[in-house]
Order: sequence, then structure tokens, then C-alpha cells
Amino acid sequence: MSNNVQYGFYVDSSKCTGCKTCQVACKDRKDLPVGINWRRVYEYGGGLWTENADGTINQNVFAYYTSIGCNHCSEPACVKACPVGAMHKRKQDGLVHVASELCIGCESCARACPYDAPQIDKTRKVMTKCDGCFERLAEGKNPTCVESCPMRAIDFGTMDALKEKYPNAVKPNFAPLPSSSITSPNLLMKANRHARASGSIDGVVLNHSEV
Repeated sequence: MSNNVQYGFYVDSSKCTGCKTCQVACKDRKDLPVGINWRRVYEYGGGLWTENADGTINQNVFAYYTSIGCNHCSEPACVKACPVGAMHKRKQDGLVHVASELCIGCESCARACPYDAPQIDKTRKVMTKCDGCFERLAEGKNPTCVESCPMRAIDFGTMDALKEKYPNAVKPNFAPLPSSSITSPNLLMKANRHARASGSIDGVVLNHSEV
């Protein structure tokens, strides 16, 4: 691999049913403690039902799901915020990792990341996060979340390959995710037909359970 290789994710929000299989499979891979979820599924919804004078009902209710983990950003806020250099971007594949032997558990990275990717292991007092299943990648396999999705809504590969495979994919500027301009995430998406723009106040996060 050259130093120019950058891996990332593709998520088709129009296919996601919110089953959380990706979230559970990711957690099982490393037997993560309760409360730590490297991949999470959010339901975003809103709208109102209104009754007309004649008793009929109008509604503009909507909801959709988004699967999100670490986006191994090109401008990772977590790396910039880490005071000891524990959070770093790997040269060989662009994946953002935590050097546990350096981490002091200060959680500066967690506060900086707009995607809530770094999460503290309270027992070991170090930060943890999605590592891109780098050991599976070395074996020519996809990340666990990709292989576990029953709807095949998640894909993984080099960003060049993903852009070629999904030419109509766009940057992840959909609520409840933040604007992609903040960290330049290596994430491409196909929006759900109900998708609202990042920063939208049309809806709220309706469901995100910890496991």
C-alpha cells in the first residue's frame, strides 16, 4: 500500500431498516463493555399530525435510519485534540487508531469528535474506537459491520474504489450527522428519501439504545 491509500465507508440509508445487526456484530467482535458502541444506528424522525375542520387528518411524519461509526476523517478532530499523540492516522491505510500505551484517558478526543467515535473504556481508563477491522483488512476481508448487514447497506474500501462503485453517492450532510466540512469524513452515502440536511431542526433522534 502507498501512503496515498485512504479507506472509508459507504452507507445506503435508503436500505437501512434500523435492525442494529451491524452495531451488535461490531460489539461482539471485540467483546466491548456495555456502553461502548463503536458503530451505532440512529433513528431520526419528526413531523406532525393535524386535524382539519372537516375531521380529516393531514400529516408530514417522517423517519429514517443512519448507521455510523468512525469515519477515519481526512482532517480528524480527535487527532488534533489528543495532547499525547495517542490518537493517530495510519500512513498505510488512513485509518484512525488509538495507541493505548500512550493514551491517558483524558477524553479530549471524544469531546472534539462530532461523530462520538472515541469512547472511554472506564475499566482500562483508555479511549477506544472503530479501528476499521484492520486485522480483517490484512486478510482480505471486509469489516464485521459490512458482512453482518442483512440489507447490504454498508460497504468498505478505498475511497477511490467506493467513488467508482457508487458514482451517485454524496457526502454525509444529513441529520442527525454534522456537516462534513468539519472533519472531511471518509464516508459516502446514499440518502434516504426522507433525509433532512445536517443541522435540520425538523426532527429529533428517536432511538439509540446502548448494548
